[in-house]
Amino acid sequence: MAPATEVFRDADTHPTGERYRMKVLQIPQSDDYPLGLKYSFQYMDVDGTTLLRFDNYPHHPGVDTHHRHTRETVESIEYTDINDHIDRFYEEMDQIHDERYP
Repeated sequence: MAPATEVFRDADTHPTGERYRMKVLQIPQSDDYPLGLKYSFQYMDVDGTTLLRFDNYPHHPGVDTHHRHTRETVESIEYTDINDHIDRFYEEMDQIHDERYP
């Protein structure tokens, strides 16, 4: 089996203490990961509580493979390509941050 290759990574901590981590791996295509990509983007509060997460873990009950988590919900989201997904995550993360720290 071919090893996973990291194709994108970003992480940072806001001055307010919130932080985010983003990682995209290119992996062998499979039934679980037909695009050959595995990703997880997480935005956390100071105490580690998830404020926003996008991932494509294939066995999360009740949602499609591509989904988003907030403090209150887990829901399926549209996926077009990884670059659009990265952009959407940054936009949603900035919106949450701006609402919390106007």
